[in-house]
Amino acid sequence: MGPETAKVNPTYEEVCKGNTGHQEVYFIEFTGGSDTFRNLVRFFFQFHDPTTLNRQGNDRGTQYASSIWCYDDKQIEIAQKVKSELEQLITMGFLNCFNEQTVTTEIRRSNTFYPAHTAHQEYLFKNPKGYCNHKLRFAQWPTIEEEEEN
Repeated sequence: MGPETAKVNPTYEEVCKGNTGHQEVYFIEFTGGSDTFRNLVRFFFQFHDPTTLNRQGNDRGTQYASSIWCYDDKQIEIAQKVKSELEQLITMGFLNCFNEQTVTTEIRRSNTFYPAHTAHQEYLFKNPKGYCNHKLRFAQWPTIEEEEEN
């Protein structure tokens, strides 16, 4: 995905150069409502490092930016709320599994999605020992207990 002014359906090699305006993303379809979307956004933050700008592990460049592409205002609102929750959890010291303190994830409206080239479809199934920096960084989303007002 990328800005509407980005090149139409670029090749993998073009995206790897980092100047097409596209990002490597997962495309997920789901049938649930707001709770399902909230859980998906939380899982997204659990399995990658959203604090490294334009980087995921050894992969560097704008094509590796952390971003969430939403289809409507409700999804944008939920994604922003979960991002804020995560930043609060990091600041309060509940999570120390990330490189930095600030969450750099961009939240934006979805546009055209282009599937990865064939060699990258189901990459780790085809290359079980292939490089991947995505892993579960924490197993359960921490709960912040609100202080009661007196």
